[in-house]
Amino acid sequence: MEITKKKNIVISNPETRDFLADAFYPENGIGLPLVIFVHGYKGYKDWGAWNLMAEKFAEAGFFFVKFNFSHNGTTVGDPLNFGDLEAFGNNNYSKELSDLGAVIDYFTADKAVDQDKIVLVGHSRGGGISIIKTYEDERIHGLITLASVDTLDRFPKNEAFENWKKEGVYYVTNGRTKQEMPHYYPFYEDYEKDVHRFDVERATEMAKAHFLIIHGTNDESVPVKHAEHLHLLHPNSELYLIENADHTFGAKEPWESGQLPENLNRVTEKCIRFIKEKI
Repeated sequence: MEITKKKNIVISNPETRDFLADAFYPENGIGLPLVIFVHGYKGYKDWGAWNLMAEKFAEAGFFFVKFNFSHNGTTVGDPLNFGDLEAFGNNNYSKELSDLGAVIDYFTADKAVDQDKIVLVGHSRGGGISIIKTYEDERIHGLITLASVDTLDRFPKNEAFENWKKEGVYYVTNGRTKQEMPHYYPFYEDYEKDVHRFDVERATEMAKAHFLIIHGTNDESVPVKHAEHLHLLHPNSELYLIENADHTFGAKEPWESGQLPENLNRVTEKCIRFIKEKI
């Protein structure tokens, strides 16, 4: 099967700013389920083995999209590095939900897509964003979370929070690039003013789409109890745990192999089966 790969499509969102997306799909395909991958915190569309995952979805007959959030720290001119730390520092959940909406709008207009088969696949913090979007947007028919958080209240606590409020910024070290990545206090203010909207637990309970929850039992960033909690909140969901898998299911950046890591391959195959059976 020939696969079409369109890289670095510019998506314009007047509520945020321009950002990039990729589309992988079978050549001359028609009526394809649209699968949108939502990256997580300090993530981006070309990280690790995501391109190999995109190819596998396309080979299975899906129109697979991945994108960079407008304020994830990358730029339209340089999607592979965190070259705009000011944008990263000014990111918030409202912007991410707006960007995801812009992606859905853009790709549902493609004639190759079946508008009645739209699925979100959210990794880590992108899982929380995807859950909220699935509740808010009735166009979404399927939801898959990979190593997802069960809350977006992941801010500093106690004294660290007071320091953040006083100083206006706190920094997180990127373990791979060694960059000191800022978070400005308005990030929290945006969350606080719309805290009901950003309630992942409530959105999980209310979402109507078919829901698959995938998590590794050795996740070092988001403990597996988050997945178990989401499953309890949405009894019609399916919980799929992968023994000894880590937060990125064996992938890392850079990923130099031409093959998916074993656990991420299992994840991808499970996702494909779930979509074909349920959506």
